[in-house]
Amino acid sequence: QVQLLESGGGSVQAGGSLKLSCAGSGDAFRGTYCMGWFRQTPGKEREAVAIIYSGDYSTGYSDSVLGRFTISLDNAKNVVDLRMNDLKSEDTATYYCAASQSCAPALVVLYPTRHWGQGTQVSVSS
Repeated sequence: QVQLLESGGGSVQAGGSLKLSCAGSGDAFRGTYCMGWFRQTPGKEREAVAIIYSGDYSTGYSDSVLGRFTISLDNAKNVVDLRMNDLKSEDTATYYCAASQSCAPALVVLYPTRHWGQGTQVSVSS
């Protein structure tokens, strides 16, 4: 059984910063694995924001967050962080941590089977 426990999030003014963390446990974290952050707003599909691969720590970001968000991984603890700087109102969403054993970070893709956290709200006011 795979569990992903998220923390962080909250409300911030535009231009501010937040950090999200996600701790993973279970079978998906044996050997190399991938973790990432997705976000979703009501009525829209869930979109990938950032992906990281544990094998070589390669990363990938969506164009909308490139240069503002940074994903990092503590491989020993299976903890992935997302540091979000210069937040904009359009970053407001529910953010989900995800894990898989296959990904293409450069394409910002996390292949099935994906495991999901419960989601955490990020609200940015302008």
